Amino acid sequence: MLETSKQEAQGSQLDISEIYEPVINDLRLVEESLKQATDADFPGLSSILHHILRPTGKRLRPALTLLAGKVHDYNLDLLIPMATGVELLHTATLVHDDMIDNSLVRRGSPTVNHLWNNGAAVLAGDFLFAKSADLVASTRNVYVMQLFARTLMTICSGELRQQFSAFDWRQSREHYFAKIARKTASLFSMATESGATLSGAGETTVQSLKEYGYNLGMAFQIADDILDYTGDEAELGKPVGSDLLQGTLTLPGIMLVEARPEQNPIERMFATKQAQPYLGQAIEMIRESSIIKDSYETAASFCAKAVECIGDIPDGVWRKPFTALADYVIERRR
Repeated sequence: MLETSKQEAQGSQLDISEIYEPVINDLRLVEESLKQATDADFPGLSSILHHILRPTGKRLRPALTLLAGKVHDYNLDLLIPMATGVELLHTATLVHDDMIDNSLVRRGSPTVNHLWNNGAAVLAGDFLFAKSADLVASTRNVYVMQLFARTLMTICSGELRQQFSAFDWRQSREHYFAKIARKTASLFSMATESGATLSGAGETTVQSLKEYGYNLGMAFQIADDILDYTGDEAELGKPVGSDLLQGTLTLPGIMLVEARPEQNPIERMFATKQAQPYLGQAIEMIRESSIIKDSYETAASFCAKAVECIGDIPDGVWRKPFTALADYVIERRR
């Protein structure tokens, strides 16, 4: 069975391996391809890559790539490199995120920047970007190569947008949605669009799956941002409220500011750059209000849009996982 993290197994009534069932054997091929990516020309780099690419995550993005490839001509010679490239791109962004945020832990394990140093994290992330591009290029499909390049630019734009808005408590929901569309939804969208494209699906089907991936990615990120307020440190592998500590305002925080525009602990925390006592106050106010429920409803609305996008895809075994994943991204951490 494909490995999943402890928090996923405990936090969701949905079994991700059952959702992945149509592509579960091929995800193992992706895992083998990821292992091959750890081969390097000297032991130091190989050690870093082994640490980064150990199988601790859901592999959701490569699964989406493979599932989208099921809609027409399922060609593993094209889809395995693409799915691997998608996961490597995602992993590279995490390595750089950890360095930028000075994070010491991810998924309960030390980060590259903590075990080695920031320079190693930058270069290891760059190596993964290059490796992912090489794999995507091996498909010899010019459109998906361009899609990959545009997606990487979009992700970087989203990261810069977040950097330049750090500790700004006046951010709107529109700003937040634009940011997560770039940082997260763009990669989900690339996964589904590239899989459908490489399967030779028609333009309408490709567009439907592209929009499905976008909306699923939006819901996924909102659900993750909610967890920063509702989880605990053992589950998160990082302090509760770490987004606020980094000066990052997500949907629950924005809703709190909207509800308390004149006086709120987030404004004071961002102004003073001091966590205490404002962080605890903000978390408590969010947990004791309807904000968590309202945030989940926003995520659920994106999931509903995702399912609506694939309404024209013929019903059957290949469509069922897409619908199940829309439920999963909400229920996995409630």
